[in-house]
Amino acid sequence: MIPDEVVEQVREAADIVGIIGEYVPLKRTGADFRGPCPFHQGTRRNFSVSPAKRMYHCFVCSESGDVFKFLTKRLGMEWPEAVKLVGEKSGVEVVDTKVRREGPDPREPVWELHATAAAYFQKVLWDEAAGEPARAYLAERSVSRAVADDFGLGFAPREIGLMRSYLNALGFDDTRLLEAGLLATQDQESEPRPRFRGRLMFPIHDVLGRNVGFGGRLLGPGEPKYLNSSESPVFSKGKLLYALNRSRNAIRRADRALIVEGYFDALRVIASGIEEVVAPMGTAFTEVQAGLLRKYSRNVFLLYDSDPAGLKATFRAGDELLRQGFSVRVVTLPSGDDPDSYARAHGTAGLEAQISTAVDVFDRKIQILERAGWFGELQKKRRALDRLLPTIRATSDEIMRDLYIGRASEVTGVNREILLRELGTRPREAAVARETSRESTVPAVKPRPIAIRGRAISAEKELVRAMLQQRSRAESIAERVGPDSFTNRNYKAIFAALLRAGEEGPLEEVVASLRAEDVMVIEDLMGDAAGYVYPERTIEDSISLLHAREIENRMYEIQRLRPIADAAQQERLDAELLQLNNEIGRSGKGVAKTFRIPNRSVH
Repeated sequence: MIPDEVVEQVREAADIVGIIGEYVPLKRTGADFRGPCPFHQGTRRNFSVSPAKRMYHCFVCSESGDVFKFLTKRLGMEWPEAVKLVGEKSGVEVVDTKVRREGPDPREPVWELHATAAAYFQKVLWDEAAGEPARAYLAERSVSRAVADDFGLGFAPREIGLMRSYLNALGFDDTRLLEAGLLATQDQESEPRPRFRGRLMFPIHDVLGRNVGFGGRLLGPGEPKYLNSSESPVFSKGKLLYALNRSRNAIRRADRALIVEGYFDALRVIASGIEEVVAPMGTAFTEVQAGLLRKYSRNVFLLYDSDPAGLKATFRAGDELLRQGFSVRVVTLPSGDDPDSYARAHGTAGLEAQISTAVDVFDRKIQILERAGWFGELQKKRRALDRLLPTIRATSDEIMRDLYIGRASEVTGVNREILLRELGTRPREAAVARETSRESTVPAVKPRPIAIRGRAISAEKELVRAMLQQRSRAESIAERVGPDSFTNRNYKAIFAALLRAGEEGPLEEVVASLRAEDVMVIEDLMGDAAGYVYPERTIEDSISLLHAREIENRMYEIQRLRPIADAAQQERLDAELLQLNNEIGRSGKGVAKTFRIPNRSVH
């Protein structure tokens, strides 16, 4: 037997259009999808699939049912196998038990406790003196009592024992509160304390409307500003979307989803009259979250903040959604506005006007790069392509991918074939080799036996050790290499601290400005003098290796720039590459990888 709640969970999670669409060619007609009936072998589009009702129906032969019945009728499967197949396609584990379980779902006590806690937080918000700061905060943000109640907002008091005493009195013991994440302990000996204190509380529900956790917004000073429930069998922030339980039907009807960044953004936009809104919960948008949305619509509008962090989140979410086959557009609000403030000031009409100007996520990325002048200078153009190519790679729709390649070629002036080669490779060295192997005038430089990159980290270590053990050497070393020559975070921090302290500065002064992990590195270096037998030779070799690494990095950069350069630029790059190769050869440090060097003479 498969438990009823599992069957319902699978039915809810199933993309009925996607599953039936594997056997019937479907096309959207209004809110539904139509195709020829597979049961009476019809040729006209009389067979309808309704995502909103999660049902199919033929208007000729009257055959109808849910996704499970379709598979049993169409493929001749037994009902349990149909449920398992749909569960597999939908990411829901289906366990066929021998005996139907009696009684409630084992997660029911957690849902019950969270629902009770949510009611308690609401009571504190509106009926207790402790809730006054939260009431004032909501008033300041123009959130009415009606809207707050609609979303179940509450307040977790700062006092340690209030929530615990209240829930204990209702029969919820500390063990249960700890398991649900409402209480937490730092260790086995410490007294349990509330996870949420002094926070405005947003109840979080799964897609079926069950209370699975909370998001808390701190009202006073401190960090983090937003805190979610801890991970548990019912709560995983990367697998949930805030407000999806209430917006899913609106998303189906409108055939679009607006994704905003936070709780207040979602609350405000929904309250303004646009209901098809969801929000991730302080994490990068995940594959699972994209899968949740796919069941309701594949048209997404990203309505994030326009600051650097918001843009980064926008394009990260965009790539994940493109990977899942969505059509992704970006809504750009006026500077200084976020969805909360804009919806508050301009309402539904204003938001819809902004949504109507949304642009494709790839075009938005190009727009930002163009305005910053990234397509003018050669090296910036290379870095611009580094930002565009991941989005093209992420796009699963072949037609959109082809359009993106054409658009990238148009704005950068880079030949389409070169972009296709770049997209088809991952390792930089392979891309270099393929690009240049076709040019008979650009023979390969034979790899030299010494790998610079691996030895350069050891060189950083030896220079820092030399400066620590003989501080008078610091100035002469710093004249030849700077902090930017270091790639290891610890060595770079110690090097910079030594320069700040100077030759006479006590080691205590150096240590005081460093992190604990940096201090541990210093202790190891001071206690190990093995590499300090020939200090002059060690210093010279280490500085030479760092310089050689800088040359090698520039050679890699030239190889990356060459495919997108014009003829005159290529000639200058080839000349520089040859000069660098000769320089690194004279150093005796070798070249770690294969580079292509022009055989033309350099004048």
